[in-house]
Amino acid sequence: MSDTAKAIVIHEPKDLRIEDCAVDRPGPGQVRIRLAAGGICGSDLHYYNHGGFGTVRLKEPMILGHEVSGVIEMLGEGVDGLRAGQLVAVSPSRPCGQCRFCRSAQFNHCLNMRFYGSAMPFPHIQGAFREVLVAEAWQCALADGLTPGEAAMAEPLAVCLHAIRRAGPLLGKSVLVTGCGPIGILCILAARRAGVDQIVATDLAEFTLGMAKTAGADIAITAGPEALKTYEAEKGHFDVLFECSGSVHALRGAIPAMRPGGQIVQLGLGGDMELPVQAMTAKELSLSGSFRFHEEFFTGVSLMRKGLIDVKPYITQTFPLSEAVQAFETAGDRSRAVKAQIAFS
Repeated sequence: MSDTAKAIVIHEPKDLRIEDCAVDRPGPGQVRIRLAAGGICGSDLHYYNHGGFGTVRLKEPMILGHEVSGVIEMLGEGVDGLRAGQLVAVSPSRPCGQCRFCRSAQFNHCLNMRFYGSAMPFPHIQGAFREVLVAEAWQCALADGLTPGEAAMAEPLAVCLHAIRRAGPLLGKSVLVTGCGPIGILCILAARRAGVDQIVATDLAEFTLGMAKTAGADIAITAGPEALKTYEAEKGHFDVLFECSGSVHALRGAIPAMRPGGQIVQLGLGGDMELPVQAMTAKELSLSGSFRFHEEFFTGVSLMRKGLIDVKPYITQTFPLSEAVQAFETAGDRSRAVKAQIAFS
């Protein structure tokens, strides 16, 4: 095998290149994976379009990508339970296991997190969009029975399962989902699995609203100033809001439709927001952030393998590695894409 492989590297906004990167041998407890599929995430798009998001900015070239699956081709010393030729979903969550947050099982808040394709620290944490990836064996979830594309959906599904967990018991509740990109769609699927009674979804694009209906939303509404007026009567209707757009307009517009004592779970990352705190106070609304995940990754793979969550309809495009730029341009087009993926092999 060559000691280099192709990788997708972002240098600055709109400057995406396919470059060679080194291929390492797996060390003890590690596996080498021939990448099969990689999904383009909203954070990847922020790096591609804007060079970062919020205060997080690119300071050096960085390999993108963290939603990946592949086939094991080599085992390091001491690896049990895995073998060459197996398809695995690879969790990008790599906490240190030693800091105070890891010791309290808050792994997603690790002080030394090595999350693939992140410009939060410097030097940046290089991503997983490369033809050959060396990973820790404990990152790998067996994906028997899934396609590579489905397996690569484990990461965004884990994000949504973590948000469902943050919301608390959902059985019989009424839920609003704002933003029907990949995270919004997967929140709908996960909320149904958690026993939600009613789901209303809002978005600006007719295509994604149609996908929300396919995913199980009872009602899909075009977002706008008066979109939720019907649900504002008698101090509001919804028990829980999953805000997946990162838009302050979506969040502010949803608050009049929330019932007193309702729960807002913020997933969307679109920069700082100015909140109507007085309106939230008067309704005694709770606001919870939801950031990344850890153990939910393996739960997501299990749910997909059991056929309890079907992600296939939402993989809307697959591009070869050579068309990475086109893949990124398409991924952000909500008139035709939910999840665009890159086929690495």
